[in-house]
Amino acid sequence: MEDPLPSRSFIDGTCLLVNKPQGWTSFDVVNKIRSGLKHSLGLKKIKVGHAGTLDPMATGLLIICTGKSTKKLADYQGLSKEYKGTITLGATTPSYDAETEPDAIFPTEHISEESLNTARQSFIGDIEQVPPMFSAIKVDGQPLYKKARQGIVLEVAPRPVTIYEFEFTNINLPTIDFRVKCSKGTYIRSLAFDLGKALNSGGYLSELCRTKVGKFNIEDAWDLEALMDHIEDFASNSTT
Repeated sequence: MEDPLPSRSFIDGTCLLVNKPQGWTSFDVVNKIRSGLKHSLGLKKIKVGHAGTLDPMATGLLIICTGKSTKKLADYQGLSKEYKGTITLGATTPSYDAETEPDAIFPTEHISEESLNTARQSFIGDIEQVPPMFSAIKVDGQPLYKKARQGIVLEVAPRPVTIYEFEFTNINLPTIDFRVKCSKGTYIRSLAFDLGKALNSGGYLSELCRTKVGKFNIEDAWDLEALMDHIEDFASNSTT
């Protein structure tokens, strides 16, 4: 892969495309890169941030900014996103994804290709979406997921989002592979849950990968460990 890193220092600022590994939080990736930069460059501190959270279960594209380029994070966060993944029908989970065990089972025998396409099309455009309880949205200064883990369920107001494109790439019930392009703030977990509900069944997100953010593509992203090796090489050939 052609080296996408600019010649200027990380302190002056750069933006990196990283493929987040499954099981890592977005902040885990930020902390890994920050620690690597501090160690390799001999710094006491350096600004590092990401432009849009991915759930631990998900993989895919993270935009990471360092130094003065962290001022661009808000601009990147506002870009459209594209995902591919798998929805499992016939069950729901408290987290709306495979991070938690199913809490209810529903029939799927009545679901047809026609009903699937009718339900899918109902989500395209401007919609109101209720975020999952297992999310980082703060209520009274505390993230919802902390309350959810305490068994506390709160009523969350729906939020406007836009689904630009939503297609099924493979149907093998009870699973459906999909691709979606959406606005910032869209919860794909909620889309999976709502799709199940629209089909008079249940649904949860079983796999997810973010493939695009605006014009940025996963094919151009760094593997995290390869990036850390490159940072060490960059530091050995640079002065700060």
